[in-house]
Amino acid sequence: MTKRSRLEQAQRAAEHERIRELEAAWVARLSPEEKAAFRRDVESARARQPEQRPDMAPGTLPNPPRPGREPREPKASTKSRSRF
Repeated sequence: MTKRSRLEQAQRAAEHERIRELEAAWVARLSPEEKAAFRRDVESARARQPEQRPDMAPGTLPNPPRPGREPREPKASTKSRSRF
């Protein structure tokens, strides 16, 4: 848990209050149909379950290769002419 100073806590509380004011102003300008559609969308998004991760041993996530370490493309086999 992170400890925050009283000043930082007050700043965060002010930020959250300002965000609530902005959201309330945004919702107030919507028409009733738009509000209902927005609420339905939010409820359906919250009802969705998070995507299940593959059942793998810890620490073996399928991480992409580091930049510059990607596997090389296989060389196209071209028939070379004999020298003799």
